[in-house]
Amino acid sequence: MDIGQSLNDKTAVVTGASAGIGAATATTLAREGANVVIAARREGRLESLASDLEAAHDVEVAPVPTDVTDEAAVAALVNAAVERFGGLDVLVNNAGVARGSDVAEMATADYRTMMSVNCDGMFYATREALPHLRESGGTLVFIGSFAGQYPRPFNPVYAATKWWTRGFAKSVSAQVGDDCAVTVINPAAVRTEFTVESEADDAEFATEPFEEQFAPGEAIEPEEVAAAVVFAATQSPSMVSELDLYDRDKLTLLDG
Repeated sequence: MDIGQSLNDKTAVVTGASAGIGAATATTLAREGANVVIAARREGRLESLASDLEAAHDVEVAPVPTDVTDEAAVAALVNAAVERFGGLDVLVNNAGVARGSDVAEMATADYRTMMSVNCDGMFYATREALPHLRESGGTLVFIGSFAGQYPRPFNPVYAATKWWTRGFAKSVSAQVGDDCAVTVINPAAVRTEFTVESEADDAEFATEPFEEQFAPGEAIEPEEVAAAVVFAATQSPSMVSELDLYDRDKLTLLDG
């Protein structure tokens, strides 16, 4: 029996692919020989990334501007991947945002933004992709978070969306496990342009991007998360159910 599988000539869809974890994941999948459909709202960044990856690797990369909160747009994204490449082997549910922080002062718009992107967006993409992943025996990857595993005083609503992601992923796996693999990857803070903002008109709350808050070596690098995605996607006949990716001293923060 062969152990593991190649990604050569496989087809992957990555949401939130214009920067950070998504861009690193698209790059690593392309390096492994997969054709990649990259989705995000920033069309210019997608086109630039697609051009760079096609120039560097012998694969096709299709940029598909997508707002994951728009279910019709998500359906069009998956259809575009299947029509162009004939099927779907990997979906990386990565798109996510953080808004506001303190529950007592959080604007309803911030709450709804996090719920619509972090939960609804993953549901829409999963719903559209599952028939194709079941047909190919592929892999469905969810980017969760350390925040979805432990009680968190900072931004409980964002944390709750990641608890939702983890619970949804595991329950989907229970439903479709005979046909495809489902993996949830839980990184701690990742050095990307990810930041926490607010949509409230009078809000002054914002944080610096994680890539500015942390020096190299102080947090997870996006390429490490990308490597975890590829590891999960190449497992066969078994699967990676859950993978935690933390900086080495992360759990010391839980002492006491």
